[in-house]
Amino acid sequence: MKTITIEGQLRTDFGKRATRQIRSQGNVPAVIYGGAKEISFSASAASFKPIVYTPNFQLAEIKVDGATYKCILKDLQFDKVTDALIHVDLLELVDDKKVIATVPLKFTGTAKGVKAGGRFVSKIKSVKVKTLPKHLAETIEVPIDELDINGNIRVEDIKAPEMEILNSPRIPIASVVMTRQLRQEEAAAAKK
Repeated sequence: MKTITIEGQLRTDFGKRATRQIRSQGNVPAVIYGGAKEISFSASAASFKPIVYTPNFQLAEIKVDGATYKCILKDLQFDKVTDALIHVDLLELVDDKKVIATVPLKFTGTAKGVKAGGRFVSKIKSVKVKTLPKHLAETIEVPIDELDINGNIRVEDIKAPEMEILNSPRIPIASVVMTRQLRQEEAAAAKK
């Protein structure tokens, strides 16, 4: 799994004035929680870009005050007016402690329904999972080869044995719908 390294400085001052000072220097305040203790630090806004502005699920290796923390992105806050990143929450990965993360889905193969003229529609791009850090994956692969026209793949059909999927099992994640052309062809064939 891809890991981004971020160098940060430990924060000693807190409050509005200190936070404003950090942001005026082009840095973003951040917090690491979930481990032995909470760590408040700041890092440059540019160093957060590879983990924030991507659809991929990645790990972050945060280096603060000589220590290294393995984390995942948990929450972001953006300025309402400028849309600039103003705060980052990270969750420290502890080997024997389960974490909840949002992992993207990757659809593999070609559906039978698409070969028959249907159109593949992805309804959900990611699922929420609970698992140990060692089982976290960049994506969860979902094979769609057996999907027919008007067929659905649901959350319950995802095969991820090491992960507990927290989404409702009956929610459809993908389907193959009939195209307008296929409907017209069927209607024409029915009239004959």
